[in-house]
Amino acid sequence: MFEESKRLAAVQTPVIPIVTQWMAETPGTISLGQGMVAYGPPDAAVEAAHTFPSSPDEHRYGRVEGLPELVDIFAAKLARENNIHVGPGSRIVITAGSNLGFFNAVLAIADPGDEFIFPLPYYFNHCMAVTMANCRTVGVKTLPDYQLDVDAIAQAITPKTRAVVTCSPNNPTGAVYSEASIRAVNALCKARGVFHIHDEAYEYFTYDNAVNFSAGSIDGAAAHTISLYSLSKGYGMASWRIGFMVIPESLWPAVNKIQDTLLICTPQISQRVAIAAMNVGSSYARAHAERIGALRPRVHAALTDPSVPCETADVRGAFYYFVRVKTRMDSMTLAERLVREHRVAVIPGEAFGVTDVCSMRVSFGALDAATVDEGLARLTSGIRALTTSRT
Repeated sequence: MFEESKRLAAVQTPVIPIVTQWMAETPGTISLGQGMVAYGPPDAAVEAAHTFPSSPDEHRYGRVEGLPELVDIFAAKLARENNIHVGPGSRIVITAGSNLGFFNAVLAIADPGDEFIFPLPYYFNHCMAVTMANCRTVGVKTLPDYQLDVDAIAQAITPKTRAVVTCSPNNPTGAVYSEASIRAVNALCKARGVFHIHDEAYEYFTYDNAVNFSAGSIDGAAAHTISLYSLSKGYGMASWRIGFMVIPESLWPAVNKIQDTLLICTPQISQRVAIAAMNVGSSYARAHAERIGALRPRVHAALTDPSVPCETADVRGAFYYFVRVKTRMDSMTLAERLVREHRVAVIPGEAFGVTDVCSMRVSFGALDAATVDEGLARLTSGIRALTTSRT
């Protein structure tokens, strides 16, 4: 009689706490798992937190859509860096991270039973949000290098489809989608009457001449495109929970209701810290992204060593590699054994919707060069040992 809802029972269990528990039970484990960066916000942002005003006004509820000063800063950033010009047909809403922005979008556009199309592998929290809303995730294949298969997306659209979801640079694969494919998906969504939700949380993390392209910059895209952004990665502000979404003006009444109910307003202190961080500018994020990018060659070299029984695409974004392991073992079992027997943590691929092969996400954003090398040594030796073992 006193059970949880069937709706929530259908949501996958968060994988990060599971892996974190394995690590807690295995001291000395190196994490190549959770997607974080090693650095924090700019000094000016930290100082803004220390000097947060004592005026009562700053400790009251704020506007649902966020502080006007920060909204204006984000609008200028979009025009300058993303070629998105927020106008009469669109608006910015400041959110507690882009995860909240995504959940806002799902609730605003969908009814129970509706469908959301995701290229595989997908970001697990996106899938969880869709299930929580009593909607259905439809995974579609990607090309061997994890680029978008636009034909597969087109074939997956049904009368129940409400949105196609893309994330570039991609979590969990690290792929940077081509401008041509993003344009094609956006045009497809417009023609078929569905929304295009485009997540750019990793926009600054591109390498080897890869270029981040914003779906919201396409002419005529404003009415059917929802763009998501975050300060968690580029500005090292994960715990501050600051992001923003660009939505069609027609969705504002719905998003206003949702965010007012779930959050009321993004914390004022977090928004003040964000103002200070944004005033430092994207050079801060890009410099750290360059440092992280310098680790990529050694990560790629280790994972593509012929002696390691796995397949790894040569991707150019975020700080992830999505690795297919040549074993009949399922990915949860492999990930747990890597922690308990080899003291290295990764995130199992089945959390990202990949169940036909054993796979894992390898993250290198939060480590220095020496720790990455040791983590990779443990990972590659662990894969060799576990894929040749009969136990």
